[in-house]
Amino acid sequence: MGSTNSTLSKIPNVEELMQETGFTPAHIVRLYDRFEALDKEKTGHLRPQDFGAINRLAMNPIGDRIIGAFFSPGQETVDFHSFVRTLAHFRPVDKKRPKDPSMPEPVNSRTSKLKFAFQLYDQDKDGKISRAELLQVLRSMLEMQVTEEQLESIADRTIQEADLDKDDAISFEEFRKVPPARALRLTYQHGAFAAQGTQNTKTCKVHAHRK
Repeated sequence: MGSTNSTLSKIPNVEELMQETGFTPAHIVRLYDRFEALDKEKTGHLRPQDFGAINRLAMNPIGDRIIGAFFSPGQETVDFHSFVRTLAHFRPVDKKRPKDPSMPEPVNSRTSKLKFAFQLYDQDKDGKISRAELLQVLRSMLEMQVTEEQLESIADRTIQEADLDKDDAISFEEFRKVPPARALRLTYQHGAFAAQGTQNTKTCKVHAHRK
């Protein structure tokens, strides 16, 4: 207990961080230890290359996209608070958590999870998932398992199902209303597996969002 409190005392605004992410003090301490281990140069920040030490990310077919999700556009480093907030997207939705209108939406809410998954597809950040972007993700995840023709069929079927305004792309509103279940599930399975390696703890499990 003393060790946990000692570590928590090093983290600014830790109570707010736990409230925002839903992580317990024990989880925060484990994540802090993991962050410290990745921060080889002890700068208090991680760079994209620091994530290369995580085997599950290095071997993950969408590892580069998952690493990129830790960094805002133009940002070259990530601090501990941002590191924890990103990992919180892989926590299961806490349905028992009381809703407080005065508090920000939980990081692991359904909407936040969908936004996180959406950005893994929307690589050019134009607010839409094009057929080409969808195919890139599907190729990364499924290339060795299915033929190119099958991949294109999955992409076409997904676009057709979710593209409500018929502009041959999926906006976030469309993604939220009619989430492409198969592709979304695959993305979260890969992302959750990699996130477990990032967190390096058995008790802090992550789950895929299912439609």
